[in-house]
Amino acid sequence: MLVIDGDYPMALAVKLNRDLTLPIDQVRSAPELPGARSNRDDSETMSSLPEMRRGGVAAALVKVVVDQHRDGAPMAGGPRSDELSYALGQGQMAYYRILETKGEARILRTSSDVTEHMQQWESQETYDDLPVGFFLGMEGADPILWPEQVHEWHADGLRVISLGHYGPSRFGHGTGTGTEGGLFERGPELLREMDACGMILDVTHTADETVRQALDIFNGPILASHQNCRSIVPGERQMSDDLLKRSIERGAVIGASMDTWMLTRNVEKDWSGKIPQTREELFRPEDVTLEDVVDHIEYVCELAGDTLHASIGGDTDGQGGAIGAPYDVDTIADYQKVAIILGERGWSTADIENIMWRNWQRYFEEFLPK
Repeated sequence: MLVIDGDYPMALAVKLNRDLTLPIDQVRSAPELPGARSNRDDSETMSSLPEMRRGGVAAALVKVVVDQHRDGAPMAGGPRSDELSYALGQGQMAYYRILETKGEARILRTSSDVTEHMQQWESQETYDDLPVGFFLGMEGADPILWPEQVHEWHADGLRVISLGHYGPSRFGHGTGTGTEGGLFERGPELLREMDACGMILDVTHTADETVRQALDIFNGPILASHQNCRSIVPGERQMSDDLLKRSIERGAVIGASMDTWMLTRNVEKDWSGKIPQTREELFRPEDVTLEDVVDHIEYVCELAGDTLHASIGGDTDGQGGAIGAPYDVDTIADYQKVAIILGERGWSTADIENIMWRNWQRYFEEFLPK
């Protein structure tokens, strides 16, 4: 069965110096370079382009991720200036473009691109020679230096923007700032410019009040690339029922995250000031499985009254790699197990296909430029 991953911050490979054109075992066993320092072990890498093909992952919403340094923000080591934020974001866009140029990927800029790409994948029995589809998104908006600049990013192929990531971003409050922080001064203007150029708003990683204000201003399409349900797992990083319902009413698809911090029910997580890094000390890895992920998928379906708004948003490698994923997920190819679990719970083939890939396909066919 095909898969579309609603969240893969793949350009982290630029920072982590990983060659994701290689088979996963080669990425994981790459020799350490002299003087190299990384806060993430290559052996925990969950995905590469060959592994996506092996797992039937036809496309993914891949991300530009840059968190500019601000006092008190949870993310350390971000760029010190606006110019550096912009340059780093553009560098990640260039990474995706060169993968397309080399035939490894296809950037899906328009609705017809999506239809043609998915028809190509559906018509094949093996995917070894196919490009992987990329929807280009930005997690947090720090590389956008002023609202009008969003048109430049859209012309370059960017299609999805979230206003927050970790801490305060340029335009609004993100994870780690509580639920009450709203838009900053130029946030409304950015949203109006996003409307004008046809950009999609991702409500992930964004404080509740920022989302509420944004939904009152922004008239365009919205999605939640990797959000779980606060009613199942408490905490500001999850999505409240009222915001889930508002998003569903606006036609959003909600991607269920594979991050164990967002799936663990018995641990109180404080996202303010720092990002939790000690999972192993607080819960056993085997305590979080894909059964927990499917619980969130089913909860969204219950709120919606159908299976047209729930899907996968793996946060693939964004949660630190396999060590931060459910116990039964080693690589992105294991996302196929979601379909098995849904089948065991009695869901029909049509419903399972909706969740695995058709919801994301239909969404982007509807809301990308024609």
